[in-house]
Amino acid sequence: MSWLHLDPASVVERVRASGLPARVPSLGGSLLRGVLGFTLVSVAGFAPWALGAAWFHDKVGEAGMYAACAAVFIGLSGLLLHRLIIGPGSLWRFYLLFGAAFFPYAVAWIVAWMSLHRRNGHAASLIGLFVGTALMGWIFARAFDARGAALKSIVALFVLNTLGYYVGGWVEGSVAGLKNLSFAGLVVEKPAPITAAMLLWGVCYGIGFGAGLGLAFHFCQKTVREELRP
Repeated sequence: MSWLHLDPASVVERVRASGLPARVPSLGGSLLRGVLGFTLVSVAGFAPWALGAAWFHDKVGEAGMYAACAAVFIGLSGLLLHRLIIGPGSLWRFYLLFGAAFFPYAVAWIVAWMSLHRRNGHAASLIGLFVGTALMGWIFARAFDARGAALKSIVALFVLNTLGYYVGGWVEGSVAGLKNLSFAGLVVEKPAPITAAMLLWGVCYGIGFGAGLGLAFHFCQKTVREELRP
């Protein structure tokens, strides 16, 4: 039996006990829900940085600001993404699972960034993203008792998360008309365009990471879908 009773046998048992037909998302449905849902979550998650970076730096420091962003990501994720999990009780299970996976992801990125960005910002981001998505993919696979899906989930999360992150950084820099603007940078010139540019980074990040989440949940629930298929 896996964590949170998300293994195939437990999910099938819950579905049959409910007496209701299970909502079994297709690959396209999982991708669409992941992209749309996590994009909204991401814009909200980037808001503490985009709208209140100066306040956070004065009151709680850079690490505190990132912690606030992570809290928003976790807090809103379940409302928009819990249907990625098949079967009854998906909301609270998603919150527990995503919280358990996103927390080490966020810690890995924050530690890598805070430790290495002064030397090499790209290396710091890539190390943080790789370690974080590797932990997340492993946790998802372990929770669903789908260890064979771990590698595919990690690759999907890392590639698409990284793509969204760097495309977002390029879009943000282009819209703001600035070069080499770091994620943690405090910029006061032209505040309105820069705020919009920061939030556009959140849109791109959400699209990439959301697609990775949709694929990872789809990969990890292959056996459940096969057993529930009429």
